[in-house]
Amino acid sequence: MTTLFADQYRNKTVLLTGHTGFKGSWLAYWLHELGANVVGYSLPAPTHPNHWELLQLLQLPITHELGNITDQQRLQTVFDAHQPDVVIHMAAQSLVRYSYRNPLETIETNILGTAKILDSVRQTPSVRAVVIVTSDKCYENPEDGRPLNETDRMGGYDPYSMSKGAAELVTNSYRNSFFNPTNYGKTHQTLVASVRAGNVIGGGDWAEDRLIPDLIRGSVSNQPVTIRNPESVRPWQHVLEPLSGYLLVGERLLMGDITAATGWNFGPPPEDILPVRAVVRQAQTRWSAINYHETPSPDNPHEAHLLRLDCTKAHEQLNWYPVWDMPTTITRTIDWYRAYYEQNQLLTTADLTAYVQQAQATNQIWTR
Repeated sequence: MTTLFADQYRNKTVLLTGHTGFKGSWLAYWLHELGANVVGYSLPAPTHPNHWELLQLLQLPITHELGNITDQQRLQTVFDAHQPDVVIHMAAQSLVRYSYRNPLETIETNILGTAKILDSVRQTPSVRAVVIVTSDKCYENPEDGRPLNETDRMGGYDPYSMSKGAAELVTNSYRNSFFNPTNYGKTHQTLVASVRAGNVIGGGDWAEDRLIPDLIRGSVSNQPVTIRNPESVRPWQHVLEPLSGYLLVGERLLMGDITAATGWNFGPPPEDILPVRAVVRQAQTRWSAINYHETPSPDNPHEAHLLRLDCTKAHEQLNWYPVWDMPTTITRTIDWYRAYYEQNQLLTTADLTAYVQQAQATNQIWTR
């Protein structure tokens, strides 16, 4: 594993916020496997069970710092104590429907939290690379069928999407004002990028109001699951896909590539941009216990019907491409949960190994 990403993460101290979350726990594990000294900063895991606690069975030497990203004093204390080389910011309020119920919490966490991370970076000279993770929902989405690219306007209808668009604006402002790439190596040594991914699935997610966790809970409890928006189209991908993109961007930043200090989309190929109904049916073929009924309701809060990402920039400038197609993604995801519930096994290591092997077989840039 340490030969991946040009060996840039070996012995680097990586401060990863949100490490107790679904995506964050996968990234914490991968960073450890890459030889990084991982310092996690997060609130306690929001669900039980959760992937972070399951990973503790592997006895990973990851530093676990509890704290809220809106707590500037606590945050700066952690920065000062660990002097990170790399900061990857993933901590967030990540649910659209929750944001309707708790808009101010969402705004404070996603906007002010991002600003406070970047301000702590500004006060920590050891930091060389910063990757701010936002969302594909950061864009003002006209739902006109056109895939959204990095030059599109930031926006967002609901509080969550708006907060992610605003987090992008905060990131761009700090990059221009304090970490301007044109001054890299002259007045500062820090490069900052932002990254956006599609609808991420994989083993270890138990969040509320997410399709796969809802299906799994229904299977385990033998209850049919209500599908609210069966025709909504999303860019589905396995959790490891965007993480490989984030790590690739971080590699380029660590190598001093100022062209990487910008915003990036990481999403699936067009054939994997599918309606919810198609994903549910594929999952059901892998686990017959999945039972559902479609119950669209006009009373549901607004959620985008169509969301597509244009990843041409990542393809052409980073030479990044997805590794697993949708059938493989569904198989790996459902099999992860079945192994957990039926055999008390954790397939995280097996999934990461299989993903890297497939990436090597297809000569992905980050494996060379």
